[in-house]
Amino acid sequence: MSTNKNKNEEEEVDLGSLFVIIGKVFSNLFNFIGNLFKGIFHILISILIFLKENIVKIGVAAIIGLVPGIYLENKKEKTYTSTLVVEPNFKSAIQLYTNINYYNNLVQQKDTLRLKNTFKLDFETVASLKEFTIKPIFNNNDIINSYNDFIIQADTATVSSYKFNDFKESFIILDYKMHAINVIAQKNDVFDNLDEVILSSVVKNKYFNRIKELSNENLNRTDSLIRKNLDQVDAMRKVYMQVMLTEADKETTGTSIDLGGGKKSTNELEIFGTNRQLNNELIEVVSEKSNKYEVINIIANFQPIGSEITGITKSPAFQLPVLGALLMIFFLLMRQLNRYLNNYKK
Repeated sequence: MSTNKNKNEEEEVDLGSLFVIIGKVFSNLFNFIGNLFKGIFHILISILIFLKENIVKIGVAAIIGLVPGIYLENKKEKTYTSTLVVEPNFKSAIQLYTNINYYNNLVQQKDTLRLKNTFKLDFETVASLKEFTIKPIFNNNDIINSYNDFIIQADTATVSSYKFNDFKESFIILDYKMHAINVIAQKNDVFDNLDEVILSSVVKNKYFNRIKELSNENLNRTDSLIRKNLDQVDAMRKVYMQVMLTEADKETTGTSIDLGGGKKSTNELEIFGTNRQLNNELIEVVSEKSNKYEVINIIANFQPIGSEITGITKSPAFQLPVLGALLMIFFLLMRQLNRYLNNYKK
């Protein structure tokens, strides 16, 4: 009897200790959350106090920046932009990026003579060019589709050791399907003559043209073979239908023939499945032919008349006051830090 009593007392002690531990855990958790909110609140109040004490100085710095900002805004010439969207094939994106960077370097170096010879434009027009840039149009579907193609082509061992996240990390900007080429100029009617030169420098590349020819030859050969196979399947289906009709006529005349209904049904489904598979393959090949017909597919041309670049964030009348205010805040913070360090030594 005493043994049971001692056992119950031990269980009660264990449960009591467990509840104490759980209580401490929750208490520490709530204290942490409370201290976190207190810390955030303290930081916000400190920022507001700092701004309140120094609002005049920060405002004066912003006004000082506003004066030259307005002057530069009035002196600044209008700029215009236009975008060319392309889809490079045969890994030609790297050449395209190289060329765009080359054009932009010529602009930055103000090498108007080379720009004139490259784009066949007058000096005034090439002098109005301010920037060439290119960037991919980010689309997660490009990564997924590329990974699916990789799985189809690679062997099982490679696929099992190369997961999607690893493939995604190795996916670079050149691997995206579509890319946007943006040009900025001070004249709004220069863009219509740029796309042909930009693309021809890649399209006329002998290496890419050779790959294009070989790719199109293979696709044409595959297209022709699939169409021949479809004709053969259609002919086989017609023969099969004639045989079925003949056997049906024999059955109606009273001749005892084992038609093997299950086998006929299976053959018919196999022919139908083969026909559908060949049609799907033909659709894929035709789509591939249309996509790979050119070294670079043009998705959207440059607009003949560019769009004016506007926006308050691009205005010196906004940028310089903000810069002045930020510099003043930085100066005041450094002064407070210096005062704190001096007091800390004492």
